[in-house]
Amino acid sequence: MVLARPTQPAPPRDASRARVAVSVLFFTNGAIFASILPRYPEIKDALGLTNTAFGAAVAAYPLGALLAGLTAGVLIRRYRSSRVAIVSTFAAAAGILLAATSPSWAILASGLFIAGAMDSITDVAQNSHGLRVQKLYKRSILNSFHAVWSIGAVIGGAFGALAAGLGAPLALHLGVTAIIFSLAAAGVYRLLLTGPEPHHLDASTDTQTDTGYDGNHAEGSTDRKRAGTTGKYAILAALVIIASSGALVEDAGSSWAAIYLSGSLAASSFVAGLGFIALQGMQFIGRLFGDRLVDRFGQRLIARIGGIIVLIGMGAALLLPSIPSTIIGFGLAGLGVATLIPAAMQAADELPGFRTGAGLTILSWLLRVGFLVSPPVVGAIADTTELRYGLLVVPLAGLFVIVLARVLTTREHVE
Repeated sequence: MVLARPTQPAPPRDASRARVAVSVLFFTNGAIFASILPRYPEIKDALGLTNTAFGAAVAAYPLGALLAGLTAGVLIRRYRSSRVAIVSTFAAAAGILLAATSPSWAILASGLFIAGAMDSITDVAQNSHGLRVQKLYKRSILNSFHAVWSIGAVIGGAFGALAAGLGAPLALHLGVTAIIFSLAAAGVYRLLLTGPEPHHLDASTDTQTDTGYDGNHAEGSTDRKRAGTTGKYAILAALVIIASSGALVEDAGSSWAAIYLSGSLAASSFVAGLGFIALQGMQFIGRLFGDRLVDRFGQRLIARIGGIIVLIGMGAALLLPSIPSTIIGFGLAGLGVATLIPAAMQAADELPGFRTGAGLTILSWLLRVGFLVSPPVVGAIADTTELRYGLLVVPLAGLFVIVLARVLTTREHVE
């Protein structure tokens, strides 16, 4: 099977430069967030937290994101997505450092709250700028940005696992990480697109032609054009659930993989970090090929196959628990959700009946509910039974995706 695209005209030079810059922003965002994750067991044990208390502290991250996320659109319109993304990256790194060096549950939760609030703003800003670049490219490139985020997460997680294995002080490890990646983000500012953000189109405008690439006719887009007021909100709700399912799987890997492997399965500190690394590594592979697969087969089919992979892969790992099967299960879960959040973001951004950018902002805000609900729910189930049963939310998320993928687009096959 050949996944090569038809020959495309070369993008403008400023678009090529901006693509590199946006990739760096995604990379640093993933690396800063992931750097603390392999050290969660250490932080949890040092503060003497139960699974429920730790889950509640971790939930402060998406809570901050939920409360701050809707300000992103206003900030972007006033200060531009490029500036907002970089400033919020600095603030998110500071929040992570505060959480890592916390002497109490309250400080841990406060640091994660700040980091989550800033991350939600960074998320909308860098995706908004990425969509601007995609329009200049006239083809799908959004998955490639998320693939770079996964690379950053793998590298950040790997350094975190190595630091945990070597017993490096948390303040030193996270302080160096914050400085390096924040400066990297600031260094690419001059490469980003200049000028104000594009004017918002009228709600009646056909945004499908404004996505920057059309390729084959997208069947799902016709259904969205025909949706009335109630229908457009129902479709947006389904897109939110799809994105939240991807977020829930990612959260299971980031919040609980190391704790499950080190606690329930008695893995070493370094090996415990491999669950998250496997998830992000396989997610990177899925996103690396995601744009070509989506252009060729459509978002709907790829999402459904991904949901099946999550359901079977992680379901089998929880049914037959062992260190190797769990690491493989998290890896397959990452592969399965690789294209979900980019697909839902693009579909929401193109949804007729909303001002341009409104659908993306609403979805980015609401998908944080998945991050908010997951940690305390999994933690409470773990304290009542065991963590293995709490992680059943992962295959359940795959099932939701299989059912709801019909709201995504499908494309006709073209040789």
